[in-house]
Amino acid sequence: MRSWILALLLVASAGAGAQGNVVTLWPNGFPGPHPQLGPERLDDERISNVSVPTLTVYPASYDRPAHTAVIICPGGGYEILSFTREGHQYAQWLSNLGITAFVLKSRLSGYGHPAPLQDVLRAIRLVRSQAAQYGVAPDRIGVMGSSAGGHLAASASTLYNLPAGRGGDALDAVSARPDFAMLMYPVISMESAVTHAGSRRALLGTSPSAELVRQMSLEQQVNAQTPPTLLMHSQDDGAVPVDNSILYFQALTRAHVPAEMMLFEHGGHGMGMRAGQGTASNWPRRAEEWLRDRKLIP
Repeated sequence: MRSWILALLLVASAGAGAQGNVVTLWPNGFPGPHPQLGPERLDDERISNVSVPTLTVYPASYDRPAHTAVIICPGGGYEILSFTREGHQYAQWLSNLGITAFVLKSRLSGYGHPAPLQDVLRAIRLVRSQAAQYGVAPDRIGVMGSSAGGHLAASASTLYNLPAGRGGDALDAVSARPDFAMLMYPVISMESAVTHAGSRRALLGTSPSAELVRQMSLEQQVNAQTPPTLLMHSQDDGAVPVDNSILYFQALTRAHVPAEMMLFEHGGHGMGMRAGQGTASNWPRRAEEWLRDRKLIP
């Protein structure tokens, strides 16, 4: 049986996978303001009001370790985190492929930019600094994100040296550049013609400067150092226009960055790992092929 099918079966099983430790990203406190948002909320599979950013660790399948890590950024419009469907389930799938997965619980709209960027870059630095402990190679650490989480993963891919993304301590000396990225129906641009308005408002506020909009429109931040990227999007996505992935792919191509884009006729937005989405439901197999072609899994 193909491993991607096995992964889907494992995800469907209540006891699937082996969730490991939950690691606090900022044990000594994060930089910037500390708004009073009230207690963190868990509504079914969605998390909101995040004020303690963490990484949940999912160790690689013991019989096929790939020595590769992926930090997963769940979607949710920078308002909530789809922690199960776009976090836990992806982590289970990656773990089955031999990848050590980390699901990021990042700060959201109560903080706004640059707090989510600080959290994802901190996560990359932390995993890289402890690569031996996690059994991964420090040059095999990638990011994966869906929807607004795709914007956050792409932000890590392009803005890893941005001063505003630093934590102000010794860990800043560790590189925060991901080695590869997998972006699922990502928000990429903050330009009003193509952006997801809710994500832009939650991240940048109601009246962001033109300079901030340009900086966070990630198709304008790609350069030759942007890591190899896989993009997945559906033509019928009614929330985040497919133009976001197309613009990013075109920018990667101009910069001569290795990239692959898979566009599906059906799938809508937030397809996750659900069956019944036409050819889009086969994306885990296609992603597995991409990971294998890049020598990231055996």
